[in-house]
Amino acid sequence: MTPRKSHSMHAVLVGALAAAAIGFSASSAAQTNIRMGWTTSDSETDPYAIAARYFAEELESLAPGEFNIRFYPNHQLGNESEMLQGMQLGTLEAGVITGTQIATISSAFQLNDLPFLYASNSQAHTVLDGEVGEKLLASLENDGIVGLGFAEAGFRHVINNTRPIHTPEDLNRVRLRVQPSDLFLDSFRALGANPVPMAWSDVFSAVQQGTVDGLEIPLAVIYANQYPEVTDYLSLTNHSYNALGILVSAQMWNRLDNDGKETMRQAARNAIERQRETVAGNNETILNNLREAGMEVNEIEDPGAFRDRVADVYESYRSAIGSDILDDALEQVQ
Repeated sequence: MTPRKSHSMHAVLVGALAAAAIGFSASSAAQTNIRMGWTTSDSETDPYAIAARYFAEELESLAPGEFNIRFYPNHQLGNESEMLQGMQLGTLEAGVITGTQIATISSAFQLNDLPFLYASNSQAHTVLDGEVGEKLLASLENDGIVGLGFAEAGFRHVINNTRPIHTPEDLNRVRLRVQPSDLFLDSFRALGANPVPMAWSDVFSAVQQGTVDGLEIPLAVIYANQYPEVTDYLSLTNHSYNALGILVSAQMWNRLDNDGKETMRQAARNAIERQRETVAGNNETILNNLREAGMEVNEIEDPGAFRDRVADVYESYRSAIGSDILDDALEQVQ
């Protein structure tokens, strides 16, 4: 379903895009101007930023001078819901968007949020680069968005200021910010936590002020967004795989000729391959940096204990995801 287009959200997006357009230089008629947004930082280790910048580099390599990409990180064009609306309306050309938020317009994307679905990054890549991933991306076509592929932010983990998480019992009554998603709420309630849905832009101050005890988040995003400054414990729960959609507006896409479309698809494939390698290579360094910054880090000894707690969540979301997509994914990960 299409996200609700409230007047206030639309006004925020239109205002942000108008401001962003100031100074956006005119270029030759043959050049395609692309504004690309994401909500996290523009750090060298931020997976969203890496995906966006690699995509631009690959476009320039494949078609020198044909595409002019301008970057708008850190909520400059609004939150992810507003950027999705912008792409649907044709007022924003491209974005790197969290899979959970994409699920607000295509519930099939909830597949990747199923807790403990994937055992490894490579297993997730196999599923998302194959027929299952193609079905997910195709599900966006009727909503004015073209999906070019899945970059990654890696697995999500729990950080908090209450205690290290070794067993499901350690999550009891811990107030965790989760992505605004019923699936995340249901999953963490099943684990005994007190999940709180919250927009990303509000999370750092909420942790800092003690409104929540912590959150669940990928390693690279923890480090790039200074969370060691406000949280004590990092537990490597690997509870869900954070896939990032590289998305473009169908209105912009339809203005490209066939060569331009293929160039964009190939650029996305190349960028995703590079981005995944970079994110994976950064993880060990990031873990060491997080320890040096004062975070206490622990691994989970018995993932099965957590998995047992959330078993019912899979069937609860089967119809929303689609039985064919869910069964195909389960067959590949088993």
